[in-house]
Amino acid sequence: MRLLGSDLACFRGGRQVFSALSFTVAAGEALVVLGPNGVGKSSLLRLLAGLVSRSGGALSLEGGDAELTIAEQAHYLGHQDALKPSLTVEENLGFWSRYLGGRAGALAEVLAAVGLESIAHLPAAYLSAGQRRRLSIARLIAVKRPIWLLDEPTTALDTSAQARLSRFMGQHLADGGLIVAAAHGPIGLEAAQELRLGAAP
Repeated sequence: MRLLGSDLACFRGGRQVFSALSFTVAAGEALVVLGPNGVGKSSLLRLLAGLVSRSGGALSLEGGDAELTIAEQAHYLGHQDALKPSLTVEENLGFWSRYLGGRAGALAEVLAAVGLESIAHLPAAYLSAGQRRRLSIARLIAVKRPIWLLDEPTTALDTSAQARLSRFMGQHLADGGLIVAAAHGPIGLEAAQELRLGAAP
């Protein structure tokens, strides 16, 4: 499997965010998108996730499911954690698992993997920022998809949670998945390719 972008361009808010952007990421590989704020890192991930239209270039996935779009074969972890505050931790994960076609009966195992099993009964409204982030990361594990699009995935995570995420990402790559992540610094993907946007501040 290979995700290919060729001469991609993105126009948002009345301005050209980026243009002539090309990359290739194969199964088992990660691409970390680097650059100062405002150069289009998040816009690129949203474009790959099908949330933003490209204004130029081509995007394709070789070796994926021909019946599905790229977005339907990807997990997008953005800045906002998509949680319903009135639902419990377990109910939130259960909703996403059912909606996205995850494994039935695996919720307890997944919550244990991200260290949230002891608060599975707690409404999401009471979670800290780090706990909310871990619950969002749980969705990546509960529902298998080959492409992970991660926007600043270590935000609000403590050292222990960052180490967990690094292991999850490593296992995903070992299983033949691929990752595109936006970051300002190291996120536990030491062997990743780098794509730098914009000039250094």
